[in-house]
Amino acid sequence: MSKTQASTLIALAALVFWRSGPSFPSLFTKRDLPSAAFAYGSADIQCTQLEAPDFKFCEDATIWDVLDAKINTTHQYVLVSCDAGRKAWNTVLGPLRDPEPKGSLWLVSDGQPRRLALQGFPKNHTFHPLGLAIWPSDGKNPSNLFVVNHARERTVIEQFTLAPAGEAMKHIRTIVSPYFASPNSIALTSPHSFYVTNDHLMTRRLPIVGHVLPVIETFLALPLGWVSHVSVDPNPDAAESIIKSQPAALFVPFANGVSVSPSGLQVAVASTSLSAVRFYSRNAETNALKYQRSVILPFLPDNLEYDSESKLVVAGHAHFPSLLQVKADPTSKATAPSWISVIAPDYSVETVFQSDGTVFSSSSTGLRSAEGILYATGLYSESGLLMCQP
Repeated sequence: MSKTQASTLIALAALVFWRSGPSFPSLFTKRDLPSAAFAYGSADIQCTQLEAPDFKFCEDATIWDVLDAKINTTHQYVLVSCDAGRKAWNTVLGPLRDPEPKGSLWLVSDGQPRRLALQGFPKNHTFHPLGLAIWPSDGKNPSNLFVVNHARERTVIEQFTLAPAGEAMKHIRTIVSPYFASPNSIALTSPHSFYVTNDHLMTRRLPIVGHVLPVIETFLALPLGWVSHVSVDPNPDAAESIIKSQPAALFVPFANGVSVSPSGLQVAVASTSLSAVRFYSRNAETNALKYQRSVILPFLPDNLEYDSESKLVVAGHAHFPSLLQVKADPTSKATAPSWISVIAPDYSVETVFQSDGTVFSSSSTGLRSAEGILYATGLYSESGLLMCQP
């Protein structure tokens, strides 16, 4: 190797380490966190965990607004995506061992979780839900619901409809695209359009090298993830589901959660590998995104969602090696730390919940209702949903 080549490699290594520096504490240091701490009171008193059979290993959740004729919110549900078989099938962290047991979606109302039946879902089609998004309901007609499905053959997006009083979500169609390399999270811009993140270019589905290349992409924080904006045909029987698909934000290392602000003029994207949330201004007519700034967090951000006050609730992982231990633990005794923060419109950061994993493990999503109730899911938590009253 020549001196020039060596110098180039050293410079590239220095660049990688400089960019990835903020993520090092979450990769190499297990910090001393409390068993549970809630910013607005006592976690022991104000936080409870909702449980039901198979209501566990829940990755994402979203607030579902029911509106009146004046477009005022009359009720808020929490919709949760779970996969009790995640330790046997996880296309992001592995393994890819058994795709057969179906995951589930749950509707939570007044603190009571209810599993939703799959109506009209193809019998031989596997279901491993990850990110999800639902359009607000007018209280009468069903809402469009889109769910990322890490199915056996490839990752797709499933479209359903769901009525507030319904017991089942009706399957409308499976949306397939060659540009869906690794869909992760969804944020709607209309009943028929959405932003979707692709967390990796190189996935675990690749033969032979699938267990190596995604790991390299993750730990070197290679900027190979991206955000697309997709518009689908309102006619579910259309020959082509997708009318238009366009890149909105490129070169995002491990593009994970995505959320659109209440004004519709800003989009936030979690870059897990960089311990950062990227903010973009949004052109509401073209759906084009323009980078504004990044906010560094003391953990690896997973999913995020704006609340009604335009504050961004971000949940993530404070010690990645512990998360991998939980994933591989057949006894379900291992735990991983949880950390949830809120980024205000002025980009200041407040920690609202922490746990060393003994009370609540592996936080992946945080939400806050209009009443100020904090909800959290845990990627490998045996409890389906954490609920903290203000």
